[in-house]
Amino acid sequence: MSIGTRDLLLKEAETLARTRGYAAFSYADLAKRVGIRKASIHHHFPTKEVLGVELIDVYLAGFKTALAKVLEDESSAKGRLAVYSGFFVDSIRDGLMPLCAALSAEAAALPPSMRSQVSTFFELHLDWLSGVVRDGIADGEFRDDLDVRQTATMLLSVLEGASLVAWALKDSARIEPTFAQAIASLAEADGD
Repeated sequence: MSIGTRDLLLKEAETLARTRGYAAFSYADLAKRVGIRKASIHHHFPTKEVLGVELIDVYLAGFKTALAKVLEDESSAKGRLAVYSGFFVDSIRDGLMPLCAALSAEAAALPPSMRSQVSTFFELHLDWLSGVVRDGIADGEFRDDLDVRQTATMLLSVLEGASLVAWALKDSARIEPTFAQAIASLAEADGD
């Protein structure tokens, strides 16, 4: 097996986790999608837990890079949040549940190592959002009476919840207007 096959296994495992759920796919499913034998998967990923941990590690690394790029490319908090919400919209549009939502929905069935990673994943979201909210307050885009962490939790909850609704209805267009309304609630009311 080449490194390319390993990457393909991770990519297909991600797709299966984001469409069926982690618990709902097997190495047999993965072998069929990639066109190899199950034994070949075990060569790189001796257990499904090892595969799951690696999947999240790789995804987190890419996500951290994407978040850093948003901070670099967008100067306003509202602009950053708009790009961030696009990650969720694009997932649903591509027929994929956001990975953190898909994994958290079945957290009780995940091995402890993966549950810990899912928590880390959500903390990454919340830390990034807290920084954006803090910057938005400092720059006058958002009200100064906001609790930064609570606001970050609200924004993430709105996106995750809207993603679940959009997933169920197969309509990614439901996410952006809902999130825009949440962002609008952070600004000073007209006339203040």
